[in-house]
Amino acid sequence: MLIDWVPAHFPTDEHGLVRFDGTALYEHDNPQQGYHPDWNTLIYNFGRQEVSNFLVNNALFWAERYHVDGLRVDAVASMLYRDYSRAPGEWVPNAQGGRENWEAVEFLRTMNAKLQASHPGVMTFAEESTTWPNVSQPADAGGLGFGFKWNMGFMHDTLQYMRRDPEHRSHHHADITFGLTYAFSENFVLPLSHDEVVHGKGSLLDKMSGDDWQRFANLRAYYGMMWGYPGKKLLFMGQEFAQRREWSEERALDWHLRQAPAHEGVRLLVRELNTIYKQYPAMHALDCEPDGFEWLIVDDSANAVFAWLRKAPGEKSIAVICNMSSALLTHYKLPLPQDGNWWERINTDSAIYGGSGHGNLGRVIAKDGSARLTLPALSTIMLEYGG
Repeated sequence: MLIDWVPAHFPTDEHGLVRFDGTALYEHDNPQQGYHPDWNTLIYNFGRQEVSNFLVNNALFWAERYHVDGLRVDAVASMLYRDYSRAPGEWVPNAQGGRENWEAVEFLRTMNAKLQASHPGVMTFAEESTTWPNVSQPADAGGLGFGFKWNMGFMHDTLQYMRRDPEHRSHHHADITFGLTYAFSENFVLPLSHDEVVHGKGSLLDKMSGDDWQRFANLRAYYGMMWGYPGKKLLFMGQEFAQRREWSEERALDWHLRQAPAHEGVRLLVRELNTIYKQYPAMHALDCEPDGFEWLIVDDSANAVFAWLRKAPGEKSIAVICNMSSALLTHYKLPLPQDGNWWERINTDSAIYGGSGHGNLGRVIAKDGSARLTLPALSTIMLEYGG
């Protein structure tokens, strides 16, 4: 279980600790340092040792008493920059005249170091939306010490791509390819998080283009691409069976939708993707390293096709091929690094998942460095090299 942990915000509620003794004990007194105009919250005074200790101990509390698997630290960017969401003249520079909040940096490093030292299995995730370097590098190596960083760019760019009509996707190829230019700069998680499916934003299924059948096909193809893409995977509640309504804390998930074949098909696909991800080291062993990834097709924007190889030393490679167009492509030429049999382990267009059932009858044969494939419309295929 992961929980949102929010040291970026100090609530202004009168029943809380704000001005506990009539003075700014936990927060900054100066609103140019201590007030978030975007959220109407206050900012902790991370430079006070007592405040830093209070927050570090709170992080340890969740691990010790509730045995959480990890803390997702919200709004890290707002902690790192003194001028976050502020106009010139509305913020206080640091001692060197810069915008960095070094007190917050030191707090985050301390929190991560102490949590990992006392609870090695507990993960920390930074929801950090800027290019601050080394977020997921160890604190003693100059990083912030997080285990992983939320890949906000992946979520934004790929969902923007999936909203588009397939006929227009050829003009937006970079929405998919751009993320691979920085995919190994941090230990990334690919988050389809609560940020995207609450407060009127609609469900993940709603974000897919087309009619109802196409939306399910798009979602299945998207999940296949995501599981094949470098980085750890995260779904939010209800996304594993394509809940139609956006999530609300006021009601249970719509589990009854599993009785509908299209929804149950998505659940079965997610289960199989998880199985493949665990079963084949090529899918996960080098998730955060460039040696685990190799492009096969990067520039076929006309057909909206992407293909790459997932690799691990001494392990069978997995080829991931995505056809994000609405056209069935037959005899499609795919370069492959090894001749022989390539077994079709995932086909998101399989009838068992609610698809049309087009595919390659379980395998393709590579010869002279390439193979001819059938690529169903709006689908992702995964091939395992079998010799």
